[in-house]
Amino acid sequence: MDNHLTKTRILLVDDDPTILESMAPWLREQGYEVEEASGVSRAIELIGLHNYDLALIDIRLADGDGFEVLRFCRENKPNTIVLLMTGYGTIETGVEAIRAGAFDLLTKPLIDQELLMSMNRALSQREVIEENKQLKAQLDIRFGMENVVGNDHQMKKVYDMVDSIADTRATVLVTGESGTGKSMIARAIHRQSSRRNKAFVEVACGSLPENLLESELFGHVAGAFTGATSDKQGKFLQADGGTIFLDEIGTASPSFQVRLLRVLQEMEFEAVGGSKTHKVDARVILATNEDLQKRVAEGTFRQDLYYRIDVINIKLPSVRERLSDIPALAQHFLEKVSQETGRGVQGFTQEALNALQNYRWPGNVREMQNVIERAVLLGKSEVITLENLPSQITLGATTTVATPSASGEVKTLKDALEGPERQIILETLRRHQWNRNETAEALGINRTTLYKKMKKLGLEAIEKVDQQRGGTFEQSSGF
Repeated sequence: MDNHLTKTRILLVDDDPTILESMAPWLREQGYEVEEASGVSRAIELIGLHNYDLALIDIRLADGDGFEVLRFCRENKPNTIVLLMTGYGTIETGVEAIRAGAFDLLTKPLIDQELLMSMNRALSQREVIEENKQLKAQLDIRFGMENVVGNDHQMKKVYDMVDSIADTRATVLVTGESGTGKSMIARAIHRQSSRRNKAFVEVACGSLPENLLESELFGHVAGAFTGATSDKQGKFLQADGGTIFLDEIGTASPSFQVRLLRVLQEMEFEAVGGSKTHKVDARVILATNEDLQKRVAEGTFRQDLYYRIDVINIKLPSVRERLSDIPALAQHFLEKVSQETGRGVQGFTQEALNALQNYRWPGNVREMQNVIERAVLLGKSEVITLENLPSQITLGATTTVATPSASGEVKTLKDALEGPERQIILETLRRHQWNRNETAEALGINRTTLYKKMKKLGLEAIEKVDQQRGGTFEQSSGF
């Protein structure tokens, strides 16, 4: 028996008593729940009162025709799938039925297996449509503003701006440090716009060399370069009607900047090696963690392109600029990971929360997500404790601020200053991929002094942890 049968409700509409008396019992024997109507008025009355998965409707009825019932279904119960039946089937009638919204037109006398096959196809399509609706709803939740966490006043300004500009055509530039959630904001803008049902296409410009980046964005024709054996559609065409998000735009080469400027101004381009001009309707969102104004002053970023992309600038604050949001962000990631992994972790000890708030989060929300995920997966209890957090966070937990000791004495000024000093050195080391020479030069100290401070502040242990984790926080994350 088909999986649909125990939960499928059918309305059978025919003015021939013989059809109703024979077909309705047979459908019930197949496991369907069936109600009957002998005319248009009764069918419309029942459809208005109940929800049917499928309606089998004869076209010729005593008080009208089945197209009237079909129209009522389309306008009032669009989830009801309609199969029309007729004893006078023609190609023209079939085309008319499909155009009017019927799933199929069946010709009498009906053959049992053909009827069941048509019904099963219709119900299977209905399931696919429902699954797609659920997936879209999940995507809206995952990528919409519902997934952006924080009540800090700076974040509230971001929310207001997203609401204001989401449904405009204006180019948007999202700026902020690495890991602050620029991709998430771009997706949220798309999801809140009228383009939400079209494609959202993301391109990491910094990960591709110039020639491949142009091919990725604009496509290429066969023979355009070595290895181009066939035509390729670019990301801009894929985003037609939707949104294209260009991340790491600050890495764009001078020649690519020229081409991008033309595309942004005219929304026209040619594929690499091609002569045909393509025109697209795509909303463009760009992002960078670089200071583009500084790049313009240095002559490495075109001023006209900067003015073209800086129409609307959404600046995302770093985590250390929104300390009050850290508990909410941590809880958000904890619940997300717990749900995905089935772990029953409920929250944090106060000591663990203090450590999270005292840490400067150089990797921002992306780093926090990774830290919380690790803590949930490695933890053994229902709460995250200090022991579940990485050493770079726990080592700073007791030295960031001066606190009374067990005897009531306050730590010395030297002890109190070690915490900030440790953070500055750690961030500089990470920025230079743990290269001692470059770090010492950036800090204005010699290498010997740096080595001593690293040993004293326990930074060598953190270097090992970073190496084990790959040294970066570049995994995709929530916000």
